[in-house]
Amino acid sequence: MEREGNDCDVGDTSLTASLFDGEASVLSSTFLLDHVGEVTVTFHSDRLYWKLVGSLDNDISTCLRVKYFPKAATEIKLSEIYAVELNGHGSIYISSLPPAPECLLLGEDIQMFRFTVHGFIRSKNQPSQCILADYTFGHTNLQVCRKWVNQLNASLKQEVGRPKNLLVFVHPRSGKGNGCRTWEAVAPIFSRARVETKVIVTEKAGEAFDVMSSITNMELNSYDGVVAVGGDGFFNEILNGFLSPRFKAPYPPTPSDFVHVVKDNGDALVNEEDEIVAETSNKMEDQFPLISSPKKFGSRISNLNSEDKAAEFPVPNEWFRFGIIPAGSTDAIVICTTGTRDPITSALHIVLGKRVHLDIAQVVRWKMTPSSEVEPNVRYAASFSGYGFYGDVITESEKYRWMGPKRYDYAGTMVFLKHRSYEAEIAYLDVESDEINLTSKRDYQGNLIRAIRSSHVSERRICRTNCNVCNEKPNHASVGVCSLTPHLNSEETRWARSKGHFLSVGAAVISCRNEKAPDGLVADAHLSDGFLHLILIRDCPHASYLWHLTQLTRRGGSPLNFKFVEHHKTPAFTFTSSGDESVWNVDGEIFQAHQLSAQVFRGLVSMFASGPEV
Repeated sequence: MEREGNDCDVGDTSLTASLFDGEASVLSSTFLLDHVGEVTVTFHSDRLYWKLVGSLDNDISTCLRVKYFPKAATEIKLSEIYAVELNGHGSIYISSLPPAPECLLLGEDIQMFRFTVHGFIRSKNQPSQCILADYTFGHTNLQVCRKWVNQLNASLKQEVGRPKNLLVFVHPRSGKGNGCRTWEAVAPIFSRARVETKVIVTEKAGEAFDVMSSITNMELNSYDGVVAVGGDGFFNEILNGFLSPRFKAPYPPTPSDFVHVVKDNGDALVNEEDEIVAETSNKMEDQFPLISSPKKFGSRISNLNSEDKAAEFPVPNEWFRFGIIPAGSTDAIVICTTGTRDPITSALHIVLGKRVHLDIAQVVRWKMTPSSEVEPNVRYAASFSGYGFYGDVITESEKYRWMGPKRYDYAGTMVFLKHRSYEAEIAYLDVESDEINLTSKRDYQGNLIRAIRSSHVSERRICRTNCNVCNEKPNHASVGVCSLTPHLNSEETRWARSKGHFLSVGAAVISCRNEKAPDGLVADAHLSDGFLHLILIRDCPHASYLWHLTQLTRRGGSPLNFKFVEHHKTPAFTFTSSGDESVWNVDGEIFQAHQLSAQVFRGLVSMFASGPEV
């Protein structure tokens, strides 16, 4: 049975509850779907279905003089819809889909009232990447369109966790200088989703830190989160500005013979060095403005008024989240938390209110002032802290900022050719656990000791969406800050040491995947398991080190399977250098330290992300 176009009635609709595939629906109506044809749309509590309207004759239907074969039912989940808009009166184009030899390749524009459902689909080639998908439905009755828009928007408001108000920082010169253009490309997604945004385009280094450290808790409570449009270093600046004045926790644990111990107002332990560290920080602060002295930290924090002190902002905060729109040089944090380096995907994770917890490392440098006062300089890192090769690369790259992101490749080559090693001693907490697979250990004489804790090698558990490792709860009951350091409370912990000449010393909080290292530094590192991955590269022949670096660039490579590589999974470590010194690279920012200690806080912050789709 065929119907002529003037007989096709999309006004025939049922707005009452009906049955669709055995489930009760909220709404069911007939619409014209743009570029498809006449469809029956059914809305359930958690999804939207539509089916092409078919005839009873040979399953071929025509509407408006266009024939098409019915397709399988199409749907979009409510959790995949970020906005629904009423478009007013306009054109709906009807075509013959899917194409087939029997179909007439005809179509025409129909003028009617419309509304659009904005959502996304997953890329077939990259499951973690989201592709925008818009579905525009047309109807002859404006009230029908309004009823659907109101019903869908009312349901979207019931979705838990979606943000309403965000503070956005844009780094205009991040990466290739595309920060502003990147934000302009994703801003419509936020406006369609009715997310209010206060946008701050930074004009100088350290501005985002200043804003985040001085913003009142009262104002911070008015936001659902903070978004950084930039790279890992820019996010690090925002993160430190947020945590420095608000997160109160003891400093990292140290071995009894690390340094002398003195009391810090009775709240935490402060380590006092035997020798005064050479005061070169002022020069470094002039060259790298993001490195601030403790006095500067204090002056910024002291701006908080007494009224704001009464306004509490707990850290960790279950509701408050951070988001990153990638516009940097490597964007490792985005790749690890969303699975892809795509601004659209990141924007959708934010407006849809995704949530994943992220470990944060606390890195503390101790120094003695001329007045014999001990001052800690605290930095927080979300991805990686590295010394030696990694510190030399970031220092060398500062000379070639005019090259853009390519400066890291050039600087890396120059540093590799120099092949410098540094003498140091590293002490780390060795946590006895069947879940920890150490690549290797060395005793004080440098003999390789293979750590085999079971009769068979367990498979690597890669971090992904709904990761079982990250969602595991500690066996013991703890509260407050202690709940963030569950592995420090284990009874089976002891300090182990490694001493010698190292090409690099690295501590990875996450896997640090990026486009040049597809598996990252440690393939099975997790977003929120409460461990640091300590990677020690001992001095070795040039060719051996090149082979190690080559393995990092290969998917499925084995960069840790070398005799000169040590890999230790630990909640805390200390570092002391001897002789010539390098600098630390903390999330892409320089941090000078002759001696430091570090620990990791499990799930300290929450991100607008859901982990990679694997």
